[in-house]
Amino acid sequence: MMTMTRGWMASAAVLACVAGGAVMARTGQAQTETARKDTRMTRATGTFDVKLTPQSTDESKMLGRMTIDKQFHGDLEGTSKGEMLTAGTDVKDSAGYVAIERVSGKLQGRAGAFILQHTGTMNRGQPSLSVSVVPDSGTGELKGLSGTMTIDIGGGKHAYVFEYTIK
Repeated sequence: MMTMTRGWMASAAVLACVAGGAVMARTGQAQTETARKDTRMTRATGTFDVKLTPQSTDESKMLGRMTIDKQFHGDLEGTSKGEMLTAGTDVKDSAGYVAIERVSGKLQGRAGAFILQHTGTMNRGQPSLSVSVVPDSGTGELKGLSGTMTIDIGGGKHAYVFEYTIK
């Protein structure tokens, strides 16, 4: 059995803080406004199940690493696999994480895959989360995909709102 490192606890704290309400994931207002002018944003919603598995790390108790396995339901039907790195601090409720996951499945009937990039921080209890599609990562019928995802964790359940365009 793996012992919990400070990094793992920090990531749990980040996720718990996000659970307090919806956290908007955006790449920036200017970029969103530009995307809306070029093409109409489409909204996909649903839920997902996630399994985070701690992995070995270096000797630092401030850093953690986990694998991500997700199952998406709703407008996005598919799976993802990824990696998460976490960092904790000596200050209560301050932590951060980055993650990359490759999503495969169907987005509102279009088959393909794409990569999501996460950046999350908690600054003394104030959460910030950005989840966006890595440019040019879409394949199959999802080629040209761009967008951002909002994640809401409440009552132990995970939900998403995915605003996207396909050019």
